[in-house]
Amino acid sequence: METEFLPNNTHLHSPNNFADLDPHLQRMKEQKYIFHSSIIDELPKEIPGIYNLGGGRQIGKTTLLKQWMLILLQKGKHPNAIAFLSCELIVDETSLYRILINQLNDMEKEGIRYLILDEITYVKNWDRAIKYLADTGAFEKVVVVISGSDLVMMQDARKRFPGRRGKAEKVDFHFYPLSFRESIQLTKQFPGEFDSKVPPQSETTQMLFEEFNNYCIHGGFLVAINEFATTGTICNRTLATYSDWIRGDVIKNGKKEHYLREIVGAIIKHYSSQISWRQLVNALSVEHTQTAIEYISLLESMDAVFIQSALIEDKLVAAPKKHRKFMFCDPFIYHAMRAWLTPTSNPFEDQINKAMKDPILCSLIVESVVATHFRRHYPTYYIKADSEVDIAYIDKNKFWPIEIKWTNQLRPNELKQILKYKNGKIWAKVNNESKIGATPILPLPWALLTV
Repeated sequence: METEFLPNNTHLHSPNNFADLDPHLQRMKEQKYIFHSSIIDELPKEIPGIYNLGGGRQIGKTTLLKQWMLILLQKGKHPNAIAFLSCELIVDETSLYRILINQLNDMEKEGIRYLILDEITYVKNWDRAIKYLADTGAFEKVVVVISGSDLVMMQDARKRFPGRRGKAEKVDFHFYPLSFRESIQLTKQFPGEFDSKVPPQSETTQMLFEEFNNYCIHGGFLVAINEFATTGTICNRTLATYSDWIRGDVIKNGKKEHYLREIVGAIIKHYSSQISWRQLVNALSVEHTQTAIEYISLLESMDAVFIQSALIEDKLVAAPKKHRKFMFCDPFIYHAMRAWLTPTSNPFEDQINKAMKDPILCSLIVESVVATHFRRHYPTYYIKADSEVDIAYIDKNKFWPIEIKWTNQLRPNELKQILKYKNGKIWAKVNNESKIGATPILPLPWALLTV
């Protein structure tokens, strides 16, 4: 193995001490809460092929892969059959091909080998080298796991490697920040069935509301979860880590930071509210709508922004001419980008706490949390008819409407649209399950556990 890759492969010299020597596993062990993603158990161990792990940067993909390496070693895999290569150090497809050929020649020849290529999108034309090696049989007995923060990578791999992915039923894995349910399981070891009847005024329900409020602060990012749990705050440095990721990747893709600043400001100004592309652009120095679309599409491919379209109800597709809603994919990204946009010496007190106490802004953050949870699993829209329904997700060739109400009082005139649907639900800031007519009203945090 080439020298620059050795720090991430301490298992080669001391497999029994890998958990203590590896830099990512070391940092993980120092945290109060350690997350074990279900993806670790789903990644193939005996079926050769090319597998994708996609997701935003700084959410823990590298640590997940190191946890998987540790499990392989514990299951008796030969240390020399496992290699972890950080692609941030590789320039182009020629270098990638040379490094991979040399690495495969140096690895254990018997049994399955495991080749992990972390953040492969740093490598120019990376897919050419991977395709060529697959076509020449170099990966015949190799589990190749490719990770990347650009979700377009996963889509491209499906097109560029047909018939080369392997025989496993699942070859693409999308790693998200922790969901609310995963956060609760991590911090509270929450028991029981998540879709059971809500106990009236129960301590559990009150705990869920408190934890949901915390989730709207730290989101699903493990560093923020652990920092908030141990200090009760989130520091400037942690917020900057995530805003720097977005800025860095946007600039790396040839975009301009001052345009990014304007677009982020427009998203925050119109957060989770209906707006057209033209209205969005009118507030910017960007001259063309297409430019704004390119920037926001890039943020979407980075798993940073979610664009929620209106639904054409009879066709179950997006309404191209209706307004859209723009939001960040996690509440912590919202806080991080706001801290970058308007710097302050104490963003936790000056911005985050104030946002959570502002009834209008907090309700928009809550709505975005629910919408982005559903978009992980289903095509997710909103309904614009006589009035609005916040969420309509598609499942089993049918749309399921949900109205979000994060206020202390439910006003009937604001619920007219959702009450028109026989399968509609209202998720609200209530402690008890009830109904308006035939439409159920559920405590929002409890209902969100079922997504």
